[in-house]
Amino acid sequence: MFVQSAGDDLISISVANPREAQDFALRLRESQAYLEVVAGLDSVVVQFDIASQDRNEMEKRIAEVIAQPGNLRTSSQPVVEIPVCYGGEEGPDLESVCEQLEMTQEEFIALHSGREYQVDLAGFTPGFAYIGGLDKQLNVSRRQEPRVCVPAGSVGIAGGMTGLYALQGPGGWPLIGRTSFILFDAAADDPFVLVPGSKVVFVPVAAM
Repeated sequence: MFVQSAGDDLISISVANPREAQDFALRLRESQAYLEVVAGLDSVVVQFDIASQDRNEMEKRIAEVIAQPGNLRTSSQPVVEIPVCYGGEEGPDLESVCEQLEMTQEEFIALHSGREYQVDLAGFTPGFAYIGGLDKQLNVSRRQEPRVCVPAGSVGIAGGMTGLYALQGPGGWPLIGRTSFILFDAAADDPFVLVPGSKVVFVPVAAM
């Protein structure tokens, strides 16, 4: 890991992958020494109170965590089942994606729904989930022309990830299906159903 300044009150730590980022962020949060700890795909950014905390002391604490044995721990959250209606009007790009990958839709669905995933990042729009671990056989690029309006609940893939659109809005991921699962509820005490580290599985359904 490489530690460097990212601002007056920010420290960035480079990591190898999203799962290591989530694990390292969890270990830093346990110390309760920082204002905020945010994990990314290949880095963790720490914010500290510049008025009362010394940067050198903060970096020393981070170094101590880095030096600890690094057995990756997984979140204790339950696995969330996401029902997905693949193809058709709900997944308008599935047919072209399967043609590109030279596989049937049945083969695609079996591969996509046949494993457990973990949310790597949340962002872009409220509740949007970036989910890593996509089978290498399903790797495709983003659309050359993004859509102006993607329906809420749409499921897309691109760059080795699955993306879940919690809200309606623009997007450039090829759409393979759609879910009726509520991914973001602004009225709830905790509006975000999926957060980095959440485990999910996709369950094929015939209709929404």
